[in-house]
Amino acid sequence: MIRRTLVALAVCLPLAAQTPPPKTHLKVGDMAPDFTLPSTAGKPVKLSDFRGKKNVVLAFYPAAFTGGCTKEMTAYGQSLDRFETADTQVFGVSTDNTPSQRVFAEQVKATFPMLSDFAKREVSKAYGVLMQDRGLANRATFVIDKQGRIQHIEEGSAAVDISGAAMACSRLKK
Repeated sequence: MIRRTLVALAVCLPLAAQTPPPKTHLKVGDMAPDFTLPSTAGKPVKLSDFRGKKNVVLAFYPAAFTGGCTKEMTAYGQSLDRFETADTQVFGVSTDNTPSQRVFAEQVKATFPMLSDFAKREVSKAYGVLMQDRGLANRATFVIDKQGRIQHIEEGSAAVDISGAAMACSRLKK
């Protein structure tokens, strides 16, 4: 427990001390960049496989086992039925490796897949959320419709609260 707390502090304190992270270059209405990433569900996830089938929430978070990330991913897990009834697949995305994400998902009781951008960090970069100097993704949520277009974006600490993403998904269902 102490070791986990020290690791969380080692990650969080530098994040808190840095200048505000840059905003994504992506805008509502843009096509979401396609990708394939390893998943805690066991097989790679390709975003374009959901086109015409489901809306998608990509919840980028900086680091597993940290306070805000734990709060955010726990909230998605507890509210997953809200997203599922809106025909939406939720994914947590970070630059953590898949084994760490599996343990984190168990800890926060997340039954949705976590996607790892650990190897190349290309997806975080494509979405404009990579903090290059830290090698971490900035916290950001992208709601993507069934046509592959971004319909909602939240960045920074506002993205810890999942209600904006839930509302956006609810609007897409109508």
